[in-house]
Amino acid sequence: MVHSRRRGGLSWVAGVRTVWRVVEDGEFYCPDCGGDRCYQRLEGRRRFTLLRVPLLPRGRAVPVVECSYCRHRFSLQALDAPTTVRLSLMLRDAVQAIALAVLAAGGAESRAAREAAVDSVRDGGHPDCTEERLLTLLAALTAEGELVPETELREALSPLVPHLATAGRESLLREAARIALADGRYLSGESAALATIGAALSLAPTDTERLLTEAGQGV
Repeated sequence: MVHSRRRGGLSWVAGVRTVWRVVEDGEFYCPDCGGDRCYQRLEGRRRFTLLRVPLLPRGRAVPVVECSYCRHRFSLQALDAPTTVRLSLMLRDAVQAIALAVLAAGGAESRAAREAAVDSVRDGGHPDCTEERLLTLLAALTAEGELVPETELREALSPLVPHLATAGRESLLREAARIALADGRYLSGESAALATIGAALSLAPTDTERLLTEAGQGV
């Protein structure tokens, strides 16, 4: 017992301590809190201490992110996950890009398809969307050539893919199919656009085909 106390005393007298400093702050999605929280990004230097006085440097510590609410610390990878607010905005932009892609593929001539697209965009986060606004955006996107809507589509969907489960990505494809089917069976251009949407959502071609076939049953 005496020997144990001596060892504890020695560890109190001498040891290695990390001195942290705040280099950045902001908002992130805290894995432990399960919601958006403020964070501090910390960088540290390890030092050998004697009687709790830092003396000799022992190198840098691995940078961490500390939640300002729960005080738990995480690796910097925690900052890669979008906040719930940011994720909502990404989903909103994705739904609009999908609607525009389907309209650009041939649905713009159909009133039923236009109305379905407007409903989709409104439900996706643009409650003030109108048919006129959607067609104005479509005209601007297609002004420079047919590939512009596809570029817009991939830019909107690619950042979202790592943060959506398969069911969420499939739901977006089904919504695209609903717009395309609003005026009847798929047009050839719509089929191609839907295949592109499936690929941009990182869905396997066989899964994309299955989902589109299921959506088109009974039309």
